Amino acid sequence: MENGVLYVVATPIGNRGDITERAKEVLNAVSLIAAEDTRHSRPLLKSLGISTRLVAMHEHNEREMLEKLTRMLQQGDTLALISDAGTPLISDPGFPLVRTCHQLGIRVSPLPGPSAAIAALSAAGLPTDRFRFEGFSARTSSARKGVFETLKDEPLTLIFYESSHRIQASLADMAALFGEGRQCVLARELTKLHETIIQCTLGELCRLLENDPDQRKGEFVILIAGATQDDELLSPEALRILKLLVDELPVKKAAALTARITGEKKNRLYQQALILRGE
Repeated sequence: MENGVLYVVATPIGNRGDITERAKEVLNAVSLIAAEDTRHSRPLLKSLGISTRLVAMHEHNEREMLEKLTRMLQQGDTLALISDAGTPLISDPGFPLVRTCHQLGIRVSPLPGPSAAIAALSAAGLPTDRFRFEGFSARTSSARKGVFETLKDEPLTLIFYESSHRIQASLADMAALFGEGRQCVLARELTKLHETIIQCTLGELCRLLENDPDQRKGEFVILIAGATQDDELLSPEALRILKLLVDELPVKKAAALTARITGEKKNRLYQQALILRGE
Protein backbone atom coordinates (compact mmCIF):
# COMPACT_ATOMS: atom_id res chain seq x y z
CA MET A 1 0.00 0.00 0.00
CA GLU A 2 1.07 3.54 -0.75
CA ASN A 3 2.01 5.66 2.27
CA GLY A 4 0.14 8.80 3.29
CA VAL A 5 -3.18 7.90 1.68
CA LEU A 6 -6.70 8.34 3.07
CA TYR A 7 -8.88 5.43 1.97
CA VAL A 8 -12.62 6.09 1.95
CA VAL A 9 -14.09 2.63 2.53
CA ALA A 10 -17.71 1.59 1.99
CA THR A 11 -19.05 -0.96 4.51
CA PRO A 12 -22.24 -3.08 4.49
CA ILE A 13 -25.61 -1.40 5.03
CA GLY A 14 -26.95 -4.57 6.64
CA ASN A 15 -25.74 -7.93 5.40
CA ARG A 16 -22.10 -8.32 6.44
CA GLY A 17 -21.46 -10.53 3.44
CA ASP A 18 -21.52 -7.41 1.26
CA ILE A 19 -18.05 -6.31 2.41
CA THR A 20 -15.52 -6.50 -0.45
CA GLU A 21 -12.26 -8.41 -0.30
CA ARG A 22 -10.32 -5.24 -1.06
CA ALA A 23 -12.09 -3.40 1.78
CA LYS A 24 -11.03 -6.14 4.22
CA GLU A 25 -7.42 -5.97 2.97
CA VAL A 26 -7.23 -2.19 3.34
CA LEU A 27 -8.90 -2.10 6.76
CA ASN A 28 -6.40 -4.73 7.94
CA ALA A 29 -3.40 -2.86 6.58
CA VAL A 30 -3.99 0.81 7.47
CA SER A 31 -2.47 2.46 10.54
CA LEU A 32 -5.79 3.75 11.87
CA ILE A 33 -9.50 3.58 11.06
CA ALA A 34 -11.62 6.69 11.63
CA ALA A 35 -15.16 5.46 12.31
CA GLU A 36 -18.42 7.35 12.77
CA ASP A 37 -19.22 5.31 15.89
CA THR A 38 -16.62 2.89 17.20
CA ARG A 39 -19.28 1.00 19.19
CA HIS A 40 -21.11 0.28 15.94
CA SER A 41 -18.05 -0.51 13.81
CA ARG A 42 -16.12 -2.65 16.28
CA PRO A 43 -18.46 -5.69 16.06
CA LEU A 44 -18.25 -5.61 12.25
CA LEU A 45 -14.44 -5.43 12.28
CA LYS A 46 -14.22 -8.14 14.92
CA SER A 47 -16.39 -10.46 12.81
CA LEU A 48 -13.97 -9.87 9.92
CA GLY A 49 -10.90 -10.57 12.06
CA ILE A 50 -9.68 -6.96 11.79
CA SER A 51 -7.91 -5.55 14.86
CA THR A 52 -6.74 -2.19 13.46
CA ARG A 53 -6.95 0.65 15.97
CA LEU A 54 -10.19 2.65 15.84
CA VAL A 55 -10.82 6.32 16.56
CA ALA A 56 -14.21 8.05 16.56
CA MET A 57 -14.83 10.83 14.06
CA HIS A 58 -18.43 12.04 13.91
CA GLU A 59 -20.32 15.24 13.22
CA HIS A 60 -19.59 16.61 16.72
CA ASN A 61 -15.81 16.17 16.69
CA GLU A 62 -14.72 15.87 13.06
CA ARG A 63 -13.31 19.39 12.86
CA GLU A 64 -11.30 18.75 16.04
CA MET A 65 -9.91 15.53 14.53
CA LEU A 66 -8.79 17.20 11.30
CA GLU A 67 -5.38 18.35 12.53
CA LYS A 68 -4.52 15.01 14.16
CA LEU A 69 -5.54 12.87 11.18
CA THR A 70 -4.01 15.09 8.49
CA ARG A 71 -0.74 15.27 10.46
CA MET A 72 -0.62 11.46 10.56
CA LEU A 73 -1.21 11.33 6.81
CA GLN A 74 1.51 13.91 6.13
CA GLN A 75 3.91 11.81 8.21
CA GLY A 76 3.26 8.81 5.98
CA ASP A 77 0.58 6.88 7.87
CA THR A 78 -2.28 5.32 5.92
CA LEU A 79 -5.80 5.88 7.23
CA ALA A 80 -9.23 4.50 6.44
CA LEU A 81 -12.49 6.41 6.84
CA ILE A 82 -15.70 4.42 7.40
CA SER A 83 -19.23 5.31 8.44
CA ASP A 84 -21.74 3.27 10.43
CA ALA A 85 -23.04 1.76 7.20
CA GLY A 86 -22.66 2.30 3.48
CA THR A 87 -20.46 4.81 1.69
CA PRO A 88 -18.89 7.56 3.86
CA LEU A 89 -19.93 11.19 3.26
CA ILE A 90 -23.29 10.16 1.71
CA SER A 91 -25.46 11.68 4.47
CA ASP A 92 -22.62 10.76 6.84
CA PRO A 93 -19.60 12.60 8.34
CA GLY A 94 -16.27 12.96 6.59
CA PHE A 95 -16.57 15.87 4.16
CA PRO A 96 -14.25 18.29 6.06
CA LEU A 97 -11.52 15.63 6.26
CA VAL A 98 -11.69 14.73 2.58
CA ARG A 99 -11.76 18.38 1.52
CA THR A 100 -8.82 19.26 3.76
CA CYS A 101 -6.80 16.33 2.41
CA HIS A 102 -7.26 17.65 -1.13
CA GLN A 103 -6.24 21.15 0.00
CA LEU A 104 -3.06 19.73 1.56
CA GLY A 105 -2.19 17.57 -1.42
CA ILE A 106 -2.92 14.31 0.41
CA ARG A 107 -4.13 11.51 -1.82
CA VAL A 108 -7.71 10.30 -1.24
CA SER A 109 -8.63 6.87 -2.65
CA PRO A 110 -12.21 5.48 -2.65
CA LEU A 111 -13.12 1.84 -2.16
CA PRO A 112 -16.60 1.54 -3.71
CA GLY A 113 -19.27 -0.61 -2.16
CA PRO A 114 -22.76 -0.52 -0.61
CA SER A 115 -24.94 2.59 -0.72
CA ALA A 116 -28.56 2.49 0.42
CA ALA A 117 -29.62 5.14 -2.11
CA ILE A 118 -28.18 3.31 -5.12
CA ALA A 119 -29.32 -0.09 -3.86
CA ALA A 120 -32.89 1.21 -3.50
CA LEU A 121 -32.82 2.92 -6.89
CA SER A 122 -31.63 -0.24 -8.63
CA ALA A 123 -34.60 -2.24 -7.32
CA ALA A 124 -37.31 0.44 -7.29
CA GLY A 125 -38.65 0.14 -10.82
CA LEU A 126 -38.54 3.93 -11.28
CA PRO A 127 -36.49 5.73 -13.97
CA THR A 128 -32.77 5.52 -13.20
CA ASP A 129 -31.29 7.58 -16.03
CA ARG A 130 -31.66 10.81 -14.06
CA PHE A 131 -32.15 11.10 -10.30
CA ARG A 132 -31.63 13.55 -7.46
CA PHE A 133 -30.42 12.48 -4.01
CA GLU A 134 -31.77 14.69 -1.21
CA GLY A 135 -30.58 12.74 1.85
CA PHE A 136 -32.56 13.16 5.06
CA SER A 137 -35.49 15.57 4.88
CA ALA A 138 -35.83 18.44 7.36
CA ARG A 139 -36.91 17.76 10.94
CA THR A 140 -39.93 20.08 11.00
CA SER A 141 -43.02 19.86 8.83
CA SER A 142 -42.84 23.48 7.67
CA ALA A 143 -39.21 23.10 6.57
CA ARG A 144 -39.96 19.80 4.82
CA LYS A 145 -42.89 21.29 2.95
CA GLY A 146 -40.73 24.19 1.82
CA VAL A 147 -38.21 21.77 0.30
CA PHE A 148 -40.89 19.56 -1.26
CA GLU A 149 -42.52 22.64 -2.80
CA THR A 150 -39.29 23.38 -4.70
CA LEU A 151 -39.04 19.76 -5.87
CA LYS A 152 -42.61 18.90 -6.85
CA ASP A 153 -42.13 19.79 -10.54
CA GLU A 154 -38.72 18.08 -10.87
CA PRO A 155 -38.74 15.51 -13.71
CA LEU A 156 -36.04 13.45 -11.97
CA THR A 157 -36.53 10.49 -9.65
CA LEU A 158 -36.12 11.88 -6.13
CA ILE A 159 -34.38 9.90 -3.36
CA PHE A 160 -34.75 10.60 0.37
CA TYR A 161 -33.53 8.93 3.55
CA GLU A 162 -35.81 8.85 6.57
CA SER A 163 -35.83 7.50 10.12
CA SER A 164 -38.55 5.52 11.85
CA HIS A 165 -39.32 8.53 14.08
CA ARG A 166 -40.38 10.76 11.18
CA ILE A 167 -41.42 8.37 8.42
CA GLN A 168 -45.18 8.89 8.81
CA ALA A 169 -44.94 12.67 9.10
CA SER A 170 -42.58 12.92 6.13
CA LEU A 171 -44.79 10.76 3.92
CA ALA A 172 -47.84 12.84 4.87
CA ASP A 173 -46.02 16.02 3.85
CA MET A 174 -44.88 14.38 0.60
CA ALA A 175 -48.45 13.36 -0.21
CA ALA A 176 -49.64 16.89 0.49
CA LEU A 177 -47.06 18.54 -1.79
CA PHE A 178 -46.40 15.95 -4.52
CA GLY A 179 -50.00 14.69 -4.59
CA GLU A 180 -51.45 11.46 -3.27
CA GLY A 181 -51.43 9.99 -6.77
CA ARG A 182 -47.68 10.37 -7.32
CA GLN A 183 -45.90 7.04 -7.76
CA CYS A 184 -43.33 6.21 -5.09
CA VAL A 185 -41.29 3.36 -3.62
CA LEU A 186 -40.56 2.58 0.01
CA ALA A 187 -37.34 0.58 0.52
CA ARG A 188 -37.05 -0.54 4.13
CA GLU A 189 -34.26 -2.44 5.93
CA LEU A 190 -32.31 -3.12 2.72
CA THR A 191 -30.16 -6.29 2.77
CA LYS A 192 -31.49 -7.16 6.26
CA LEU A 193 -33.86 -9.88 7.46
CA HIS A 194 -37.02 -7.78 7.06
CA GLU A 195 -36.12 -6.12 3.74
CA THR A 196 -39.24 -4.66 2.13
CA ILE A 197 -39.64 -2.85 -1.19
CA ILE A 198 -43.11 -1.46 -1.92
CA GLN A 199 -44.16 0.40 -5.08
CA CYS A 200 -47.47 2.29 -4.92
CA THR A 201 -48.81 5.86 -4.72
CA LEU A 202 -47.99 8.23 -1.88
CA GLY A 203 -51.59 8.11 -0.69
CA GLU A 204 -51.58 4.32 -0.60
CA LEU A 205 -48.24 4.28 1.20
CA CYS A 206 -49.48 6.67 3.90
CA ARG A 207 -52.47 4.44 4.55
CA LEU A 208 -50.32 1.29 4.57
CA LEU A 209 -47.99 2.64 7.25
CA GLU A 210 -50.91 3.95 9.27
CA ASN A 211 -52.47 0.48 9.36
CA ASP A 212 -49.28 -1.61 9.76
CA PRO A 213 -46.96 -0.64 12.65
CA ASP A 214 -44.31 -3.12 11.47
CA GLN A 215 -43.80 -1.08 8.28
CA ARG A 216 -42.90 1.95 10.41
CA LYS A 217 -39.81 0.26 11.88
CA GLY A 218 -36.25 0.31 10.59
CA GLU A 219 -34.30 2.49 8.16
CA PHE A 220 -35.97 3.87 5.06
CA VAL A 221 -35.21 5.06 1.55
CA ILE A 222 -38.12 6.84 -0.13
CA LEU A 223 -38.09 7.28 -3.91
CA ILE A 224 -40.54 9.62 -5.64
CA ALA A 225 -41.29 9.41 -9.35
CA GLY A 226 -40.39 12.56 -11.24
CA ALA A 227 -43.10 14.93 -12.47
CA THR A 228 -44.08 14.64 -16.12
CA GLN A 229 -46.33 16.62 -18.42
CA ASP A 230 -48.51 13.54 -18.72
CA ASP A 231 -48.27 12.69 -15.05
CA GLU A 232 -50.02 9.70 -13.53
CA LEU A 233 -53.80 9.69 -13.19
CA LEU A 234 -55.46 11.76 -10.51
CA SER A 235 -55.86 9.96 -7.22
CA PRO A 236 -59.37 8.63 -6.56
CA GLU A 237 -59.74 11.06 -3.63
CA ALA A 238 -58.78 14.08 -5.76
CA LEU A 239 -61.20 13.02 -8.47
CA ARG A 240 -64.00 12.57 -5.91
CA ILE A 241 -63.44 16.04 -4.45
CA LEU A 242 -63.18 17.63 -7.89
CA LYS A 243 -66.48 16.06 -8.99
CA LEU A 244 -68.24 17.47 -5.92
CA LEU A 245 -66.82 20.97 -6.33
CA VAL A 246 -67.24 21.26 -10.09
CA ASP A 247 -71.02 20.83 -9.63
CA GLU A 248 -71.14 23.84 -7.31
CA LEU A 249 -68.33 26.17 -8.43
CA PRO A 250 -66.82 27.60 -11.61
CA VAL A 251 -64.27 25.27 -13.21
CA LYS A 252 -61.23 27.40 -12.35
CA LYS A 253 -62.23 27.81 -8.72
CA ALA A 254 -63.11 24.12 -8.33
CA ALA A 255 -59.69 23.12 -9.70
CA ALA A 256 -57.82 25.60 -7.47
CA LEU A 257 -59.64 24.50 -4.33
CA THR A 258 -59.10 20.81 -5.10
CA ALA A 259 -55.40 21.49 -5.64
CA ARG A 260 -55.17 23.14 -2.21
CA ILE A 261 -56.90 20.20 -0.55
CA THR A 262 -55.08 17.34 -2.29
CA GLY A 263 -51.73 18.72 -3.45
CA GLU A 264 -52.46 17.68 -7.04
CA LYS A 265 -51.40 20.01 -9.86
CA LYS A 266 -53.88 22.78 -10.57
CA ASN A 267 -53.47 22.62 -14.36
CA ARG A 268 -54.17 18.91 -14.45
CA LEU A 269 -57.24 19.36 -12.24
CA TYR A 270 -58.46 22.19 -14.46
CA GLN A 271 -58.22 19.98 -17.56
CA GLN A 272 -60.10 17.20 -15.76
CA ALA A 273 -62.76 19.67 -14.58
CA LEU A 274 -63.33 20.76 -18.18
CA ILE A 275 -63.85 17.11 -19.13
CA LEU A 276 -66.34 16.67 -16.29
CA ARG A 277 -68.25 19.73 -17.49
CA GLY A 278 -68.27 18.38 -21.05
CA GLU A 279 -66.16 21.29 -22.26
